[in-house]
Amino acid sequence: MDMTTIVVAASIPSAFTGFCFWLIEQNLKKRADNEKEEREERQKQLDEREQIREKNELCIINSVNAAIALGEATARAVQRIPDAHCNGDMHAALDYAQKVKHEQKNFLNEQALKHIIEEGEQTS
Repeated sequence: MDMTTIVVAASIPSAFTGFCFWLIEQNLKKRADNEKEEREERQKQLDEREQIREKNELCIINSVNAAIALGEATARAVQRIPDAHCNGDMHAALDYAQKVKHEQKNFLNEQALKHIIEEGEQTS
């Protein structure tokens, strides 16, 4: 056996092993890319759900505000009727509705301020 035959015989298993590792590496890279795309798609769906949830909460808040406004308007209209005898419950309910409305407004303002501050800190 001459030297060339020995070198060729030794290089064939090395080349085969290198080719196998290259195939494995390509397979892993392909799998990682697929998983990345799936994660991005899931995140997109989660972001869409979050936007829908936020819109729903805003609708609920607006509905509550509308109901309170309607209740206040009704209570004030009933108070103006001369023959209507409003008991203490009507006045207490009106006071409570105003208190809740202001508490909700203060809470939402506080949350908005926190959000603005957090956004400012993230951009800095």
